[in-house]
Amino acid sequence: MAHQVPEDGTLLPLMEEFYTIQGEGYHTGKAAYFIRLGGCDVGCHWCDVKESWDAELHPLTAADTIIEHAKQHPSKAVVVTGGEPLLYNLDYLTRGLQAAGIQTFMETSGAYPLSGYWDWICLSPKKFKSPLPDVIAAAGELKVIVFNKSDFAWAEQHAALVPPSCKLYLQPEWSKAQEMTPLIVDYVMQNPQWEISLQTHKYLNIP
Repeated sequence: MAHQVPEDGTLLPLMEEFYTIQGEGYHTGKAAYFIRLGGCDVGCHWCDVKESWDAELHPLTAADTIIEHAKQHPSKAVVVTGGEPLLYNLDYLTRGLQAAGIQTFMETSGAYPLSGYWDWICLSPKKFKSPLPDVIAAAGELKVIVFNKSDFAWAEQHAALVPPSCKLYLQPEWSKAQEMTPLIVDYVMQNPQWEISLQTHKYLNIP
């Protein structure tokens, strides 16, 4: 039987939740509770959590239960990720987290309409499904994964769309890091409005 995720977001397909150190982007190095939701149709071939794609594999879990779990940890910051979290209405979850004094961060491709109440949105657009204007306008950070040389021009296309205050990051795709990192270093030195993001959690061997 197919999941019936309620439109009010009181139940969500939870793939995993864990307490760790944020490994990428603006909040690198900070302790945070990660909430990974199942379901994604963006289909990045280099995705390192392909098991998140099929929402049916992950149990519908009460948002209230997720909030209670998040409250048990010293860091009062949550990262909602996926999969693609904006497949679902995140108003209920984020309202509850913020009411508990927990900051809400999201990682999204931006391919679905914006919902939820956020302290920070990391927009990581994918070529297979373009981000929507409402998500672009709300982005605090643009994080572009660099898989090949053409991704620099593609990154600039999106940098032209985000707000002027938006932080700009280029991140080497993990399997191509040896090849792409020197190119990113040179690019950022020539274009210092960009910064480098690394998947530091992989170097640290943590989730």
